[in-house]
Amino acid sequence: MSGKLGEIESRIAATHQLDAVIAAMRGIAASRSHEARERLAGIRAAAATAGAAIGEVLAFATEGAAGGPAAGAGGGDVCIVVGTEQGFVGALNDELAEHALHQDGGAHTYRWLLVGSRLASAAASRGLSAAWSAPMAAHPDAIPQLAVRITDALYARLARGQRAARISVVSAQPGESRLQIAQRTLIPFEFTRFRVSPRAQPPLVNLAPARLLSGLVDFYVFVQLCEALMLSFAAENEARVRAMLAARTHVQQRLNDLTQHYRAVRQEEITSEIVELSAGGEAARRAVD
Repeated sequence: MSGKLGEIESRIAATHQLDAVIAAMRGIAASRSHEARERLAGIRAAAATAGAAIGEVLAFATEGAAGGPAAGAGGGDVCIVVGTEQGFVGALNDELAEHALHQDGGAHTYRWLLVGSRLASAAASRGLSAAWSAPMAAHPDAIPQLAVRITDALYARLARGQRAARISVVSAQPGESRLQIAQRTLIPFEFTRFRVSPRAQPPLVNLAPARLLSGLVDFYVFVQLCEALMLSFAAENEARVRAMLAARTHVQQRLNDLTQHYRAVRQEEITSEIVELSAGGEAARRAVD
């Protein structure tokens, strides 16, 4: 076998290995996306329970409703943007950074809390500075802990007197063929969304209504943040599945091209060998004659 054929065979073997890696990455991403989607039912059940409790308290509370953990007049808006920690997600982080840049060019003054190193890098390359950043969770089990870190950062800003008129979260949404970005407002808290059922006797509680309501609002906001993070995690892995499918298409095409090239080179070498043998035989016959 010639050195050229050996080189082509080595490239074919390396491409097969790359194809196996891509298939494994696609499988892992699909599994993680499915797992994240399964966790959403529990998160939404917790939100529904907290929402029902808020409605119960609103039915008998006479004191003013709390606005949320970090609400306050002035100080601009705080926006939490959830991106990815790892790559191979197509243009997801770039689209999120562009969305944030577009928002930052508006009338509001934004302070950005960025989740995901890849997102932070994409934002920095566009001149968008982060007031705070953290790595994105690598597994659905780490989502609640990440939500705690974000809420702690919000409380720390409040403790330093950095009030915010509005707090929102921006994240990618799963289940779409094309990238969809959603933005939801966490604060100010919308109490009108909850069903208030008047009751003759208030429930037995061990806390003052205002304090109980404030705690329920804090918990509901935390659950909303968990849902946004989990949706973003599912969308990230769906984007990775699409990227791996596209990459595998290119790899398969490369394998076909290499295989055809190998056959062509092999055929050329066989033809050259036949020509050489024929020429050698003809020369031998002439020598005998």
